[in-house]
Amino acid sequence: MSTALAHPGLALAVLCAVMAAAAALVYRVAGFDRARSVPAAAARGAAQLAVVSLVLAAALQHLWSAVVVLAVMFAAASVTAARRARAGRSGTWLTTALAAGMAAVLPPMLLSGVVPLQGVALIPIGGIVLGNAMTSTSLAAKRALDAIGHRRGEVEAALSLGLSERDSRMLVVHDSAADALLPGLDQTRTVGLVTLPGAFVGVLLASGSAVQAGAVQILVLVGVLLAQTCAVAVTMELVARGVVER
Repeated sequence: MSTALAHPGLALAVLCAVMAAAAALVYRVAGFDRARSVPAAAARGAAQLAVVSLVLAAALQHLWSAVVVLAVMFAAASVTAARRARAGRSGTWLTTALAAGMAAVLPPMLLSGVVPLQGVALIPIGGIVLGNAMTSTSLAAKRALDAIGHRRGEVEAALSLGLSERDSRMLVVHDSAADALLPGLDQTRTVGLVTLPGAFVGVLLASGSAVQAGAVQILVLVGVLLAQTCAVAVTMELVARGVVER
């Protein structure tokens, strides 16, 4: 493994700075807006990761502190999902969708013993599953709410035929919200052929074993699929029943 990755130092910092500057130059040459946004984003990301690294270094030492960190991550994900869905205060209910996704994945992983009940395993795997569930939840909610607004006439037509409010709205939101599952499905279908996701690369760099890396990655991918499926299903119900709305 590269010394710069095993022991981050000047070489890594210089390389990242050069790549950020190169991206900003391409921004300017291509005429994209706000070329300075690239180095600014890189600097912000580096600062955030530095703080998070220090927090995690301490949190990983104890199970209770790992649970606290994961709870904070869950709260942040809930707020982010509600904001991205543009559902106002009703977006708070999307917390239940995220909870459904996490509840479907983490307990089986821990109870089976495949994932040890330790902070060093709980935070990375929980964070990956939570992050993907958050993305699918916010996307499903936004697309479902957009569909309700754009196809209100279809909802009214279904109501006139005797369907309930929930069923009428579900006819409109189902396909739109379900599209939020496509990125996860595509990632799973193409893993190893087109992409090598972060979990695989991380374990490979840490252990050097491709077999271990593959085992961890398939566990994460299947867990993500289950979490996203449950989260999107709950999101569709919340929108169809008018619990989450604009």
